Amino acid sequence: MATNRKIGVAIHGAGTVSSGHLRAYLKNAHCDLVAISSRTKDGATVKARELGLDPGRIALYDSVDDLAADPNVAAVSICTPHGRHSRDVVTLAQAGKHVLVEKPIAMNRQELETMDAAVMKAGVKSVCGFVLRWNPMVQTAKALIDQGTFGDLLYIQTDYWHNPEESGYPGMKDHLLHMDASAMMMGGCHALDLARYLMGSDIVQVNAIQTQGLRDASFPTTQTSIITFANGRIGKVSACVEQWMPYQFNVDLLGTDGGLRDNRFFSRSLVGATDWATFPTITPNSGSVSHHPFDGEIEHFIDCIRSNTESHANIRNAVNTHLALFAIDESGVQGGAPITITAA
Repeated sequence: MATNRKIGVAIHGAGTVSSGHLRAYLKNAHCDLVAISSRTKDGATVKARELGLDPGRIALYDSVDDLAADPNVAAVSICTPHGRHSRDVVTLAQAGKHVLVEKPIAMNRQELETMDAAVMKAGVKSVCGFVLRWNPMVQTAKALIDQGTFGDLLYIQTDYWHNPEESGYPGMKDHLLHMDASAMMMGGCHALDLARYLMGSDIVQVNAIQTQGLRDASFPTTQTSIITFANGRIGKVSACVEQWMPYQFNVDLLGTDGGLRDNRFFSRSLVGATDWATFPTITPNSGSVSHHPFDGEIEHFIDCIRSNTESHANIRNAVNTHLALFAIDESGVQGGAPITITAA
């Protein structure tokens, strides 16, 4: 049962993406922003002032342990570098804090299993930051699928094509020289997660190929993978971060009674239709933090806490997406060898 008491929320990690979380919390009538945590208290102060907040009216921390010890904090958005996510989740979950953790939530299977176990044991609510689940186009696609517009799904294809330097993302000049994970891990994870979410089935096998890029990147800059789902269907996911063109995120669905291409759809149920219909919406074609639907994601997170319900995007759900991510990187190294996904 929901409670009318406001939930004390905090941000841990004061980088670019944290601004989207902060703005969403400040809009939510059920939240009280009580703390900001960063590597330094100066960094936390700067973030507070960026959002028009008085730093003297909220707690400022430079340690996740100190943040975890704050009795006024009930829920935390973890926006730290991805290599720190596992420790941060474990520390906060053990302290009884609900957690929303940015993607990718883990960089290897051990980190993933450790945080999953900690959240399960603590019994706290969690959400993985696959924010595109709340994009209006995606929500419409999911509603059309759920009402049977396309019949049984046969195939799904999703693509994440984003050069953050071309799009002017802060700090991304010569980004290929500073990559610390593959294209699929860093952004393609959104495409992989949506393939799972819209197909409504876990991934059981991947076959991936990749290239290192034309410049001195340390990780694959272009990857594509055939994915096999537990329901026997197949799909394809790709990620590229080297091309010089505007951001593009593709969603294609094929079904026994129709199909969808981004915000165009066709169905036998459209009596007399002979061509695609288009629905007005907001597509996911922007890498800008200000374009991401954080309001919907944060509202969902808070609703799960207030109603004591589990999220469809919790860490337990995100385990399969991340195991598939790790498998895609492994298959790519092995030249496309099939990698079977085993449950955590």
